[in-house]
Amino acid sequence: MKFSKVLAIATLALGMAACSSDAQSAPAPTDGAIVGPTVPVQDSIPGVQTYSGLSRTHTNAPQNYPQSPPVGGDHSPVWQTCGVYDAPVRNENAVHSLEHGAVWLAYNPDLPADQVAIVAAFATNQTHVLVSPYPSLAKGEAVVATAWGVQLRLDSVTDPRLAQFVAKYQEGPQTPELGATCSGGTGDPIG
Repeated sequence: MKFSKVLAIATLALGMAACSSDAQSAPAPTDGAIVGPTVPVQDSIPGVQTYSGLSRTHTNAPQNYPQSPPVGGDHSPVWQTCGVYDAPVRNENAVHSLEHGAVWLAYNPDLPADQVAIVAAFATNQTHVLVSPYPSLAKGEAVVATAWGVQLRLDSVTDPRLAQFVAKYQEGPQTPELGATCSGGTGDPIG
């Protein structure tokens, strides 16, 4: 599928979320950046699970997280550079990115290329979106959206709640280190 067609599908998915009448629009960026259609920001997004009491200790030791993908906890001192990856990233680095305000879109590696492109489009022109395949997703899950202490599990990449989640939680109110960069860490994103 041509990239322009995939981008049109992703824009349609984002636009579907913008049709909700019971939500407030996300504020426009003040730096003149073009970020695509305005996406509503809802106070409550159905299906979002919240986790509290998450440790923020830096460690080089591998971690066993109670959630998969993890939503926070002890993590690597080096964050994962945000962007799109075509191979899994280390949980410990991704959790550090969450601490900096990233939204991690972990997708099922068995998704067709056009659906992966829809998920990847959420990282376009964004500084705090991390996209990577995640082999351990449950059967039937297409994508799991995660920010520090919050998570949304979805069976479709075109579910309007995906765009709402990114709009609400990318550098959102749950961010422990608001203003911290998500570039210059480990990893070399493909997009």
